[in-house]
Amino acid sequence: MRLGGNGVPCAEEARTWILAATIIGSSMAFIDSTVVNVALPALQSNFHATLVDVQWIVESYGLFLGALILVGGSLGDLFGRRLIFVLGVAIFAVASAGCGVASNIGQLIVARSVQGLGAALLVPSSLAIISTSFDEKSRGQAIGTWSGFTAITTAVGPVLGGWLVQHESWRWVFFINLPLAAAVLVISLKHIPESRSVAGGHIDWIGALLVTLGLGGLVFGFIESVHLGWAHPLVFGSLIAGCGCLFLFAFVEARVTSPMVPLSLFASFSFSGTNLLTLFLYAAIGIFFFLFPMNLIQVQGYSATAAGAAMLPLILLIFFLSRWSGGLVARYGPRLPLIIGPLVVALGFVLFAVPSVGSSYWRAFFPAVIVLGFGMAITVAPLTTVVMNSVGRDRVGAASGINNAVARVAGVLAIAVLGIVMVNAFGSRLDSSLLHLSLARGVLEAVHSEEIKLAAMPVPADLSPTTKSAIKESIAGAFISGFRIVLLICAGLSVASSAVAGLMIPNGTPKRHTSLR
Repeated sequence: MRLGGNGVPCAEEARTWILAATIIGSSMAFIDSTVVNVALPALQSNFHATLVDVQWIVESYGLFLGALILVGGSLGDLFGRRLIFVLGVAIFAVASAGCGVASNIGQLIVARSVQGLGAALLVPSSLAIISTSFDEKSRGQAIGTWSGFTAITTAVGPVLGGWLVQHESWRWVFFINLPLAAAVLVISLKHIPESRSVAGGHIDWIGALLVTLGLGGLVFGFIESVHLGWAHPLVFGSLIAGCGCLFLFAFVEARVTSPMVPLSLFASFSFSGTNLLTLFLYAAIGIFFFLFPMNLIQVQGYSATAAGAAMLPLILLIFFLSRWSGGLVARYGPRLPLIIGPLVVALGFVLFAVPSVGSSYWRAFFPAVIVLGFGMAITVAPLTTVVMNSVGRDRVGAASGINNAVARVAGVLAIAVLGIVMVNAFGSRLDSSLLHLSLARGVLEAVHSEEIKLAAMPVPADLSPTTKSAIKESIAGAFISGFRIVLLICAGLSVASSAVAGLMIPNGTPKRHTSLR
């Protein structure tokens, strides 16, 4: 039985194949959002890269995914969800191969950008395929299965990626996508029926271009300011252009007939509140997952596999407690969990800021992982519930997509902005430490010139073992100092998200708004 254009559910024998294809496909995109962080130290060492370089490896992917994920959903509705899903998987696979064979940072960043484009097509299409292929009776279970398996693969991904980095090569973090993508393409073309929206419509290309240029301008300006300086024409020019494009984006979205971000949704106070909460909270999460693997591998001396496994308890906590936290909404309403959850997350960040160099994982980091995971478990399900119930039933897809995009953009902006804080704090602490070592001026200049590499910076070779050891200790101490400052800012962002919940999220059991038209 084929699926009609209006979304008639598919035959039951095809549903297992549909779930398999959409789970594997979306898992590739989700895994690549996290597993690359574990590979960053190896990439930094292999390419002798600076922090700015590795920021771009992460940011190029997140920028295109965050900016274009709403367009990806619209393309599926208009041209066919299977077509856009297959196209996204194919683009993602080709880009993954490009990442794997990259011979320099520039090639890798370009390939990661194309990966983000592919992910922006396949992620929204995967859930849309499930929604249109299953009837109302089985749709909830299917989405739950999709969510559960993608959570598991997201948890296992960094561990597998760490093992590949440690025992094979960082290139296999990307090559592993190729057989998975091939399987998804075969299953999709053979078993997934095509579907599209019967309502028609058009793509908000102007909005997509403006938001991509706007976010790109801001990210470029913040990241490149580290070594070009704020007064450089490229830096302040890109920041001004980015702000201007985002202003024009809001202007355009208020006037086009089919906006990618319907501004009318923000007339709901609770919808605006949940997205502001998401912006603060996921900004903190984004920069944390960027810096923490560097701390573990470059400073604490963990293997890539151990670093990938270090956060496994957090993801498993969110997975196993999601049903319980969903019940909190029915019992207490959404506001209380959304106040308490981010406060627990803030405590987790504070605990992560305590350990110094050489701390035991089980004593220093494991309690912080558990607290952070428990806080996120309390928060995620109520946050999703409020987003879905703060708008009319006919707008839940747009509301969910916007909230997803906000979460991804928050991480992109946090890595760009707080990366500046990390570099400045690291350099200031390192300069202070080196003053006590009575180093020759040439040695000091050589060390200062490499500060932008953070803990991956090389120590001059023509020094005594004692001096080398002292410089390495200073580098590790400087990284920990900067890491602590960033983590305390993350705690502050989490507290701010709790305050937003207290001020903007209504109390009591959430009731769906009937209309926002």
